[in-house]
Amino acid sequence: MKNLVERFLSYVSIDTQSNPAAPQCPSTEKQFNLAKQLIAELNELELSDVSLDKNGYVMARLPSNVDYDVPAIGFVAHMDTAPDASGENVKPQIIKNYQGETITLGTSGEELNPTQFPDLKNLIGHDLITTDGTTLLGADNKAGIAEILTAIAILQANPEIPHGDICIGFTPDEEIGRGANLFNVEKFNAKWAYTIDGGPVGELEYENFNATSADVICHGVNVHPGTAKGKMINSMNIAAQFQLMMPAEETPEGTEGYEGFYHLKSMNAGVAKTELGYIVRDFSREGMAERKAFMQQKVDELNEKLEKGRVELILTDSYFNMREMVEPHPHVIELAKQAMTACDVQPDIKPIRGGTDGARLSFMGLPCPNIFTGGYNFHGIHEFITINGMKQAVDVIVKIAELNAINTKSHQ
Repeated sequence: MKNLVERFLSYVSIDTQSNPAAPQCPSTEKQFNLAKQLIAELNELELSDVSLDKNGYVMARLPSNVDYDVPAIGFVAHMDTAPDASGENVKPQIIKNYQGETITLGTSGEELNPTQFPDLKNLIGHDLITTDGTTLLGADNKAGIAEILTAIAILQANPEIPHGDICIGFTPDEEIGRGANLFNVEKFNAKWAYTIDGGPVGELEYENFNATSADVICHGVNVHPGTAKGKMINSMNIAAQFQLMMPAEETPEGTEGYEGFYHLKSMNAGVAKTELGYIVRDFSREGMAERKAFMQQKVDELNEKLEKGRVELILTDSYFNMREMVEPHPHVIELAKQAMTACDVQPDIKPIRGGTDGARLSFMGLPCPNIFTGGYNFHGIHEFITINGMKQAVDVIVKIAELNAINTKSHQ
């Protein structure tokens, strides 16, 4: 049976990068490679209701080991990695007993410098797993998968730890915002769940951004530049005008905490047509409505100003703040806090400046806060995770299962 680190290293060796341009689910066939390996491991653990459906969703169940009714709870993680950096041929480095030095990432010329990444200063004495500087690591979210399965193995090996039914779900395509789209909540059959998909130790999150994508399409006219006078309309110039109308300080690099933003994340440019792809984020519904109205106002103003050419705006809501769906179930948060405290982990309750499967699942009737994995710098070549943090995540998962059973019995 693999241990925690062996599991993790096995999972990150499999490329599962998702693709936002592909309409099918999963968006990349290679996600099935990890899904099939997980099915084999779930069967090896002799869990019940082990399944892999045609869309790449993996589910299983560890049956209750007590003779009284305990609410079934779930743990969820995603199999895909982000499109932002390659997930192919990952070569992890293990740094034992880190002492605050700058870490060289393979032969890539990249490094983890405590000045640039100050979180390292708090990890003296920890064992770290880093990249070699050419790919992301995949701790987001293969660490969550490894932690969940390791916790399940511990519960099985220690039958004196009481627990109710434990539901396990591994999803595809979370990184492209589609991880919960085809998740079968009824089949999963948990009363509530936790995504194990957070960052540093202690993170406990039950509110996230409201998310909208905004496509600004600038239309021009392309003719031969030699005969362009009075005829050509360069859509890239229109796009540049629009971007300059956006508030320069309300960007990801200029905001934190509960501050929302507009993020120009992509551009497909040409003379005749330029498409600007924005993501828009705000924690309140009212704030999001104002942001969408602001973008429409700027499009209208630019169209009025243009003598030639045209701009259009397409807004698509992606997900909403789970807080309104989780807060009516305070015991879900309290159980996680109680488990962390029992494991000598200080709960760090903060908003997610992003989204998780849990946001969508909460609106599908499955309250689903997010818990830490022990990782840092997700989605890029500077991603790393602490083995110490991973072990603490395992401890918290086990304790949540145990306390759920103990608390239920005490109230009967």
